[in-house]
Amino acid sequence: MSLNLDQARFNMVEQQVRTWDVLDSRVLEILSNVPREDFVPSRYRKLAFADMRIPLEKGQVMMKPVEEGRTLQSLNIEPGQRVLEIGTGSGFLAACMAGLGARVVTVEIHSELADSARARLGQHGIDQVDVVQADALDDYSPDETFDVVVVTGSARQVPATFESWVGSGGRLFAVRGDSPAMEAVCLTHRGQRWAADSLFETDLPRLVGAEDPAQFDF
Repeated sequence: MSLNLDQARFNMVEQQVRTWDVLDSRVLEILSNVPREDFVPSRYRKLAFADMRIPLEKGQVMMKPVEEGRTLQSLNIEPGQRVLEIGTGSGFLAACMAGLGARVVTVEIHSELADSARARLGQHGIDQVDVVQADALDDYSPDETFDVVVVTGSARQVPATFESWVGSGGRLFAVRGDSPAMEAVCLTHRGQRWAADSLFETDLPRLVGAEDPAQFDF
């Protein structure tokens, strides 16, 4: 019996995402419209709408649908805003942000993931996303600031470099802390300070280059 994708998608939005306090109608609509099943690895297609993190290549994962929904809601993306994503992964989150009207630059360190995300976005005619294969903690340096910066890998502390790429009044989504109880936060740049909004608890792979320092026993 084939999977009823439309019903599974509806159930994901209504029974998972909405019940996790994602009430922004634009976010719920975009999660209903962007075909998540086309962004997951083919062997996991039937799990595209499940309440789980889906494995990707190179030890990366797609966040749960509820986590993606809360992330998008916290960013309050408006049409025409400039968004920088660190960690393209499958390309699904970038597709959603483009669907909300953003111009997205997404940076992926792994060439395989960058290539597959670029192909998926192209297949769906999503041309507001520029996929850049680079190391955001090393050889990537944008020549502008952004309204929104989204970091899809975790770090013990949010790298100051990423904070410097957020324009005044802009927002930064990041996951900080240590496994298994990391904190997803949305930081808002307010002049000389940052206002932090704690969103949810999660446990995501470390951003490449942001690994914890080695521990030594003496």
